[in-house]
Amino acid sequence: MDLSNLRPAEGSKHGDRFRRGRGHGSGNGKTAGKGHKGQKARSGLPRPGFEGGQMPLYRRIPKRGFTCINSKDIVGINMSKLEVFDDGAVVTVDSLIEAGIVKNPRDGVKILGGGELTKKLTVQVNAFSASAKEKIEALGGKAEVI
Repeated sequence: MDLSNLRPAEGSKHGDRFRRGRGHGSGNGKTAGKGHKGQKARSGLPRPGFEGGQMPLYRRIPKRGFTCINSKDIVGINMSKLEVFDDGAVVTVDSLIEAGIVKNPRDGVKILGGGELTKKLTVQVNAFSASAKEKIEALGGKAEVI
């Protein structure tokens, strides 16, 4: 047995439409699964993260830095990685994933000028560095921005 095999006991789960607190004959009457007394038995529970008046964790932890919501997470690939493709091939983001060069393209793929390329390729990605574009076109290939 491991965590992936765990399942709730048969009959222990109810759907969203299950009507609680409708008499003891229903199997979930009287306290309707809330136990006896206490704050959680009453209506109007405190919000998630409320710690009974103690300074909550999300306010005790210091805030650090700044995250720009407009930033993009671009995956950079050096030219030398493109050597796995055949001469004259069309290199796209999908073909880079199939070849195992890129696992997760995130917000885009950029070809960088590191390393050497010896094949004529048509490369279709989100961005190119100036040196990468120069090297691809010097070999007779095309650097197309999608």
